[in-house]
Amino acid sequence: MVVFYWVMGVLVVGSFAPSVLYIVLYAATGEEACARRAKLLWNLTGVFAMLGTNILIWGHVLVALWRLWFG
Repeated sequence: MVVFYWVMGVLVVGSFAPSVLYIVLYAATGEEACARRAKLLWNLTGVFAMLGTNILIWGHVLVALWRLWFG
């Protein structure tokens, strides 16, 4: 699980930090491409966060079922 936490943490932070950078660039320059990229990266951050949460929850459900049936 530690590897899973690290991988998901790197994915979430790795997409969140650039989205903040592009939001700041958009605020400073008004460039529309920066706004599009910030929106894309922000949405990607949400997808990774939801994916990690779903895997975490369903992983615990599967482990509990396994222990009920075979433990």
